[in-house]
Amino acid sequence: MSDPHSPLRLNVGFIVAQSAGFNRDFPFDLPQINIPPDLQIGSLSGSIRASRTPQGILLQGGVVSRMTLECVRCLTNFQQSLDINFTELYAFSQRYVTDSGLLMPESGIIDLAPVLREYILLEIPISPLCSVECKGLCLICGNNLNESTCNHDDEMGDPRFAALKTLLDK
Repeated sequence: MSDPHSPLRLNVGFIVAQSAGFNRDFPFDLPQINIPPDLQIGSLSGSIRASRTPQGILLQGGVVSRMTLECVRCLTNFQQSLDINFTELYAFSQRYVTDSGLLMPESGIIDLAPVLREYILLEIPISPLCSVECKGLCLICGNNLNESTCNHDDEMGDPRFAALKTLLDK
């Protein structure tokens, strides 16, 4: 069962007492969630499967979410969908710890927030675009070219290069 006050905390203590191969699905559908310290996620839904293995509790998750990002071309906010899949082992002892360094807590409650935060950050594009066809901002006045067009003299250019431009005219 997940904690209704903190839906990313899963009580998997009962799985530890089961034999290897036992598993349980934890579905969730959250309209909005804050993942500390600074990640605001909207519409987080999916399912986490917790499986008992001889080494620990294996979590396999598939979640989708939406996040507000700023387009690097036109600087407008837009909703980006993120598809996150992960597999992590919460080891019973230091002997079975994987590269992620996760140990099964004695309380039997796993907080998914730190792990999920890392996977979400990996899915955020480095240069988010509102659309592939985004025209960006006008270089002269800063107008959003997706919303309107500008009638500036495109030939104006940098006045420091005006002398070089006369060489092209010859």
